[in-house]
Amino acid sequence: MNDKTEELRDIFLDVTDEETVTESQEELRGSVAGSEGSGERLGDVIGEMHEKFAFETELSAEQLERLVRLFYDDYDDEELGEELSISPGTVFRARMDLHLVRNDDPPGATVDEETWETARTQPDADAAALAEQTGLDGDTAERVRAVIAANNRSRRVSHRFRTAFEESVTDAELTEQFAAETHRDGLDDATEDAEVDVDF
Repeated sequence: MNDKTEELRDIFLDVTDEETVTESQEELRGSVAGSEGSGERLGDVIGEMHEKFAFETELSAEQLERLVRLFYDDYDDEELGEELSISPGTVFRARMDLHLVRNDDPPGATVDEETWETARTQPDADAAALAEQTGLDGDTAERVRAVIAANNRSRRVSHRFRTAFEESVTDAELTEQFAAETHRDGLDDATEDAEVDVDF
């Protein structure tokens, strides 16, 4: 290595600050591990929930985890069904299993407050009886019952599973954001003052 090459190498090391870049890479690897930890927590919450409540659907743990994440990304049941390769009806039942009730549930139906109140006061009534009392069709009556049952189950445990879902998803999003920012900061540090005047 001649003197000029050695000088250029020294300038490059000074500019890129190799130690800073290495620290950034280590932090990034730690962030990825944290993201995996968030996924494990979500799986643990679903597992605990499955032990406490019987699930109507038979989706895999991976499908349920993905459903939760996409639900909080505002995917509707049609979109969730496409992503998970299942029907929108199965998505709806899985959401009820997981206490993931939307304000406009059940999807595709218009139910007035009087009908909701009738259904709430008779949680043990079957769909046929509810349909006869309220004038709903049988399928809508069944889904109204499912929404009320899901809300009641969630209320009995103080909504703790839904809260845990929200915390797990938020933690994962924050971890991904932190990882991206750390990576960007590392690149910024490495290229800061990169313009040098080298006299050849």
